[in-house]
Amino acid sequence: MEAYKGFATLYDVFMEEIDYPAWVGYIIDSWKRLGKNPESVIDLGCGTGNITIPLAKTGCSVVGVDISQEMLAEAQRKAISEGVSIPFFCQDMVELDLPYQVDCVLSLCDSLNYLTEEGELSIAFSSIRKHLNPQGLFLFDMNTEYKFKEVLGDKTYAAMTEDAAYFWENSFDEEERINEYYVSFFMKQKNKETYERIEEYHYEKAFSVEEVEGYLKENGFALLNVYDGYSFERAKGDSQRYFFVAQLKEEK
Repeated sequence: MEAYKGFATLYDVFMEEIDYPAWVGYIIDSWKRLGKNPESVIDLGCGTGNITIPLAKTGCSVVGVDISQEMLAEAQRKAISEGVSIPFFCQDMVELDLPYQVDCVLSLCDSLNYLTEEGELSIAFSSIRKHLNPQGLFLFDMNTEYKFKEVLGDKTYAAMTEDAAYFWENSFDEEERINEYYVSFFMKQKNKETYERIEEYHYEKAFSVEEVEGYLKENGFALLNVYDGYSFERAKGDSQRYFFVAQLKEEK
């Protein structure tokens, strides 16, 4: 399954509740707290560029990466319309291979939860390490098991606009710690009164803080902080989203 293949054109419409400017501000505040001012950034799992483009506007040299060509096409369209030049690459984060080394890698919007196969998360961390400058930063968020189990659970969600709608059926396998999203989209066809239906399945895996920290250590990172979502409060048992701050260890 190619993630968000059908949803790309509607992604921003149905993600309006996310305060992306606040997220960008949080990233910059995180850097300041660490006494860092990254000049170059890779936005891994950049989607339609909602973080990539504002960061580029701050003067950072930003590269966007996503597995969905359709999402990248939308990101490129938006970047051009907003007058910023950003290189975008269609790659799998597990096999990341870019001609760049940067000061910071970001991976937001639970992109890393999509690595559901055994060992994939560690391999991704290894790929990320190769693209970081010495003592580079790695900032990322992940949905938590609490969110999958207690908040999303076995529920159905729906949203509609004048020209589109989606229906989302959620289920969580506690034993495998895999969350399944079955999403059905209805998009009004141009100059017609009919709608096109597209179905997609998405899978995310829940990881504990201890697991993530172990994989980070395996790949030369030190975990500096784990926050409760986009706050600077310590992560707790009912956190719905973890925000991890890691840094490459200094080589001796």
